[in-house]
Amino acid sequence: MEPSGRAVVVTGGTRGVGAGIARAFAETGADVVVCARRPPEVPLPNTRFATLDVRDADAVRRFLGELPRLDVLVNNAGGAPYRLLADASPERHARVLELNLIAPLTVSLAAYEHLRRTRGSVVMIGSVSGGRPSPGAAAYGAAKAGLENLARSMAVEWAPDVRVNTLVVGMVRTERSHLYYGDEEGIAAVSRTVPLGRLAEPSDVGAAAVFLASDAAAYISGASLLVHGGGERPAFLDATNAATVHKES
Repeated sequence: MEPSGRAVVVTGGTRGVGAGIARAFAETGADVVVCARRPPEVPLPNTRFATLDVRDADAVRRFLGELPRLDVLVNNAGGAPYRLLADASPERHARVLELNLIAPLTVSLAAYEHLRRTRGSVVMIGSVSGGRPSPGAAAYGAAKAGLENLARSMAVEWAPDVRVNTLVVGMVRTERSHLYYGDEEGIAAVSRTVPLGRLAEPSDVGAAAVFLASDAAAYISGASLLVHGGGERPAFLDATNAATVHKES
């Protein structure tokens, strides 16, 4: 892909999926700035780091206002702990919404003039959690559903100058996978539920982000690209005995 020479900002790009995205753009020769509250534990080759809390609107405006150019914004910062709805206050759930929905809107608005001048693009990092029930992460799922809708509306309002798309990401193997899927045996078991037989690697998401930002996707805007290995096998298929009954009859 040809983002070589383009200026790219990846929020929350110091580890996991964000680091995979930053590496993918850097490998194309893009000028990549990664921003997060804390620097990466392991420096990312050919990228620069800037300290930024994407929930601080004034800091976001200052940071983006100081950039000489911006071609691609990847709104990756997000996440949430496991938390059942009734086990936390509305204020705690609201903070999840703030990080995963309000912050991408804040950063996108601050980046708009840059992107309009360069006819650039925004890539939202969504989640399959936004399209299915997400017990234990309900606020996160609601935020990701809202993010996908926000991207579609943004794509219409900002056309034809700025393209806006969403990567709807499934399960990804990162340095924190054990917190969600358990040990290697657990990860292997979860992987078998994916039609392609494995979890995504951060580089898989990075490659998809590079594609959406490239001229190869010049006519793609307001789209949601599923990066989930084929999705999830419907649970009823493992419960039904229809095939056995039909064979016996």
